[in-house]
Amino acid sequence: MTEGLITMAYLVSGIFFVLSLGGLSKQETARRGNWYGIAGMIIAILATFLSGEVENFKLLIPLMLGGAVIGAVLAKRVEMTSMPELVAILHSFVGLAAVLVGMASFLDPSHDLLEGANRLIHDIEILLGVFIGGVTFTGSVIAFGKLRGSLSGKPILLPARHLINLAMVGVSIWLGSEFINQGHDEAWITLLIVTAISFVLGVHLIVAIGGADMPVVVSMLNSYSGWAAAAAGFMLKNDLLIITGALVGSSGAILSYIMCKAMNRSLANVIFGGFGTGSGNSEGSTEIEGSITEISAEEVATELKEAKEVMIVPGYGMAVAQAQHVVKDITEALRSRNVNVRFAIHPVAGRLPGHMNVLLAEANVPYDIVFEMDEINDDLPEVDLLLVVGANDIVNPSALEDKSSPIAGMPVIEAWKSKSVVALKRSMAAGYSGVENPLYFKDNTNMLFGDAKDTLSAVFSKLS
Repeated sequence: MTEGLITMAYLVSGIFFVLSLGGLSKQETARRGNWYGIAGMIIAILATFLSGEVENFKLLIPLMLGGAVIGAVLAKRVEMTSMPELVAILHSFVGLAAVLVGMASFLDPSHDLLEGANRLIHDIEILLGVFIGGVTFTGSVIAFGKLRGSLSGKPILLPARHLINLAMVGVSIWLGSEFINQGHDEAWITLLIVTAISFVLGVHLIVAIGGADMPVVVSMLNSYSGWAAAAAGFMLKNDLLIITGALVGSSGAILSYIMCKAMNRSLANVIFGGFGTGSGNSEGSTEIEGSITEISAEEVATELKEAKEVMIVPGYGMAVAQAQHVVKDITEALRSRNVNVRFAIHPVAGRLPGHMNVLLAEANVPYDIVFEMDEINDDLPEVDLLLVVGANDIVNPSALEDKSSPIAGMPVIEAWKSKSVVALKRSMAAGYSGVENPLYFKDNTNMLFGDAKDTLSAVFSKLS
């Protein structure tokens, strides 16, 4: 295969990847976007195989097939509630791959033959790839542990942690300058030290971030993995890998910005602020005056039958309970009675950007009744009944009413403005941020306690 044809194939793959990102931006076109991405990757792999630069097919093909089988099995088995940690661990693979590519590029005999500017540029590519990849690798592993519950969601804040991070970055830069001017053996040891520092930095950065910020962290690590892949592309002189890495890196950065905007916080505040606990208790929070009113499934069903406008706000509790299918059944039952049912989705609902959208799409909830927070808040006063299914922080009025609250200023779905609210929770424990929710104590709010799937199934049985 000629170099011109390879370049053309890579260009076509790049176009497919751009189309894939465009398709994934909307629920209606997400499936098509996935197919674009698959087509682009198939073309890229075939072009790489036919380029004549790949050797040892007898080893490479079995490894690829083995990895494909493992990936397919894991992806098939994973529950939607575990999708955030799956994404996090996949990011770690990209970071580790960048580290290994950097080391392999340094150990490649052709590296010692480079001179002058070519040698300098290649060494910088190696350093950047290894450093970014190392931070991505260990940071993603820690994020995986927090999302899975293997590690506490509570931030671990060491004294002078910002100075420690700054010192690690400064030492890495100094070692990088030494690496460029050292002989092979000394440079190899320096590269290993930089790798070790990047591993520690990745751990230290993410352990200081609380569970409430994990959606942004996952998005941020997605960006890191893209830039690590781009650095690997420079090391391998692979244009498509550079393009793909840049697309992933930039799209992840944009998504992180959108997520931070939805939380009314800066990315620096998320990364270095150490806010958010995953403890799920109200320790240290302000005592809320008032009492809660408990309601039964039969009473909720009665309210639904009498309502003309119903709004459903899904949260992580719906994902944990796997209640999206019964939510869809209730939606169909209400729409058959000419009730206008709509869904309100907060940008940071769940543990992953778009988590709720994916769950509702899995249950075949129509796309045209699913709305973003900004599209729906103005309509809430006209809603007869609003169901909060396992959401907490994203409907917390403290964000707008209490300037001393840790989530003050965060845009939320203003559920309390509805005529009536029913909140489904397992208990009165605080949300993932550890902040109590005054919504549950308001006069127009009733509580339906229990597993969301069980309680909603009971509601559905009373509707028919």
